Amino acid sequence: MFGLTDKDESPSFRARVRHGRRRLKRISKTTSLGGIFLSFLKLGIVGFGGGLAVIGQMRTMTVRDRRWLTEHEFAEAFALAQSLPGTSAGNAATYIGFRLRGWRGAICAICAFIFPSMAMMIVLSILYHHLRSIPNTELLFHGMNAAVVAFVLVTALRVGRNTLSRKWQWWVAIASCLAAIVFRATTIEIVLAAGLIGIYIDSFAERRWQRWRRIRRLAAKRKERIQALERRSFVGGHLTRAIAEERIRRRQKATETTKNETPGGGEELSNQGEVDTPIIEGTEKFRSFVPFLAAGMPILTKLSLLIALSSVFFRVGAVTFGGGFVMIPLIETEVVETKQWLTHQEFADATALGQLTPGPVLITATFIGYRVAGTIGALLATVAVFLPAFLLTLAAGSSLRRFRANRQVQAFLRGVTPAVVGLLVAAAWGLGHAGIHSWIGIMIMASCIGVMLRFRPNPFWVIVGAGTARLLIGFLVF
Repeated sequence: MFGLTDKDESPSFRARVRHGRRRLKRISKTTSLGGIFLSFLKLGIVGFGGGLAVIGQMRTMTVRDRRWLTEHEFAEAFALAQSLPGTSAGNAATYIGFRLRGWRGAICAICAFIFPSMAMMIVLSILYHHLRSIPNTELLFHGMNAAVVAFVLVTALRVGRNTLSRKWQWWVAIASCLAAIVFRATTIEIVLAAGLIGIYIDSFAERRWQRWRRIRRLAAKRKERIQALERRSFVGGHLTRAIAEERIRRRQKATETTKNETPGGGEELSNQGEVDTPIIEGTEKFRSFVPFLAAGMPILTKLSLLIALSSVFFRVGAVTFGGGFVMIPLIETEVVETKQWLTHQEFADATALGQLTPGPVLITATFIGYRVAGTIGALLATVAVFLPAFLLTLAAGSSLRRFRANRQVQAFLRGVTPAVVGLLVAAAWGLGHAGIHSWIGIMIMASCIGVMLRFRPNPFWVIVGAGTARLLIGFLVF
């Protein structure tokens, strides 16, 4: 009897599963909030490679499969995503959700897109110590770090090809790299300085240079005329020069006399008030409050740590122009050198794990947040690093034409873009100094650069292959 029931229920269960799958597929193709969430959730699960790889998958989903946008509308979304801080894929997801269903659609799109990579990064953060305790894991991370350095350098090369077209842009890129490596300037300072340089050159420098050329030509002509007049004036001897000098001497003498007759300034009065020293009262009440203060100190310490963590990643998310790799120097300065929450090796490992997960590389913030303050810290760091770009995308998306037509905004971005190239090179230097410790790592890095320039593979397989190759080399050499 039970066997007949199992035979009867098994087909119906499979039928319900098939029906549920078809229903979810139908929902995911609609522009409802559920459809937006399911579509971007799938993209967040399979979106390995980051950057342009995810943008390509997003275009296929929204333009070809779902037909939510036209090619022109998606091109506008991509242009807006690149013009704002944060990652281009996250900004594009936010704008598409906002265009389809307003701010609720934007929240659904960005949350669904980030959730899979955030969950995977939390799991990897929990297993990090266990992975480190496995023999030869150091070799695996060594190869992965070399591949990440190669990725950053290739990104800098590709961005530089399209942006460094003028001489001043090369100088901005070189100055940004040196400022980050030698002078330890923060990314905020470099981005703001480069943006102001772009505004100055676009709005003032070129017109002033033309004006200065005209002034030089006029000054040269005027100088020639004055010299010709002087030659004519002093042809008959020194009479004209003597009269001119006498007039100048009399004018100086009259000026000095006027100054001496003018009365001097008055005396300045300063009043010094008496400083009353405060008197401490209520000592007994303060002593009674001390036990409650001591009991609440752990909570206050945890709260202050969470606030500091959120502020760090909020600042990072607000100035991360050019994609997730640009955040690396700023995060390394804040997290490793200033706050000393992580070591250089742990930060290099976090960047490598960020490449192993789908979605944007900015998800490295989740690993750092977990290492600093546990699961709550991971959630807060993730929200804080994506929140500025989310808010700016909503603001710019509501007035897209005015934002793109604003000359000052575009001039600022033209100055920031070459600085991004310099910051990427500085990031590669910092990661290589921390994660590459031998000539084998340098060879793996060079090999990864050649493979990526020649074949354009998925970054996930390049990183896994680099780690596996380092393990095999370690077994053969040592």
